[in-house]
Amino acid sequence: MTVTDVYYDPWDQQIDADPYPTFRRLRDEAPVYYNSKHDFWALSRHADVVSALRDTRRLSSAKGDILEVIKADVDMPPAVFINEDPPLHTIHRALVARAFTAGKMRRIEQQVRRFTVACLDPQRDKDRFDFVAELGAVLPMRVICMLVGIPDADQPTVRDYATGNLRSDPGEQMHVEKEYFDPSFFADYIDWREKHPADDLITELLNIEFQDETGAGRKLTKLEINTFITVVAGAGVDTTGRMFGWMAKVLAEHPDQRAELVADPALIPGAIEELLRFESSAPNAARYVTEDVEFHGTIVPAGSVLTCILSAANRDERQFPDPDSFDIHRRLAQSVVFGHGVHLCLGAPLARLELRVALEEMLARFPRWEVDMTGAKRSHSSTVRGWDAMPVVVR
Repeated sequence: MTVTDVYYDPWDQQIDADPYPTFRRLRDEAPVYYNSKHDFWALSRHADVVSALRDTRRLSSAKGDILEVIKADVDMPPAVFINEDPPLHTIHRALVARAFTAGKMRRIEQQVRRFTVACLDPQRDKDRFDFVAELGAVLPMRVICMLVGIPDADQPTVRDYATGNLRSDPGEQMHVEKEYFDPSFFADYIDWREKHPADDLITELLNIEFQDETGAGRKLTKLEINTFITVVAGAGVDTTGRMFGWMAKVLAEHPDQRAELVADPALIPGAIEELLRFESSAPNAARYVTEDVEFHGTIVPAGSVLTCILSAANRDERQFPDPDSFDIHRRLAQSVVFGHGVHLCLGAPLARLELRVALEEMLARFPRWEVDMTGAKRSHSSTVRGWDAMPVVVR
């Protein structure tokens, strides 16, 4: 490793406020970085991150994909497919993937739009509202609970559960219980759906038959279904919800490009991709090192924890020209905002749908706004980067 004084700490609030200068130094001076204070390694270049995320043999997800979770060596219940390696991951992922197909997204788009309209229309006569509280904290929750099969009245409880696991005090590491997943949180919903089937994911998982890793044909246990729903709810509510604050802030800071989107809504899907690259709510993906692995002549030893800094990779000038500029016309090549390889985020099509529809409806009602940063409030987590509040003043 090159001798350098660059320091990266995902729990350091000063760094996290604007991590991109640190990320640039990491890429240039310490592409294989070791933090001795917290005992973890980090990769920041796009090519290295892609390579690492492809390597499921030496870089395992089986102990978790969050730094604190891996280091805590928690007891994972069965079927946490995001924290499994192939072939088990392949089997379990396929059972949930059918809920996020392109066809499914087309079928639910109008419902997503109705949810969005219900959030935004009450704001029409106001000169200011909170983009996170009124939209980001509501829309993803309603959509994922609709897909799963959670009653409207219980949705805020599900949202609080999904987001609570990923929070920490400012500057502190996330506290991780040895039993990281509640094995019974969705038990009542599963029991209810068993007796009252509907067109939702819980019902589908109750009825599906598959061939497990032993070759035996069977149905999922209720514990496995509970785990699947916990994973889907957590990923579908918090990381997507945090992007709404970034949407409001970044577009307010680039009013000329926002005006282009108002004039030509066909540009919105590309703008969403660029927004996700430019300011991601999921900055890191950690792995447990099962055997020595080498990057740039440096050995990351077996038994280590390695994090791939996705947000650094998405600002790598080796992959993206002028990466620190926001450009809705950028032609993106292999952004890693949703990860890469076999663990590419299953809910990426849903996140893109929600963000696109929300921006279409927002611009149709409020073509101009400014953010009130005096009222903005950051959410604190090493694994989800975003906002708890983002008030906007509409013009």
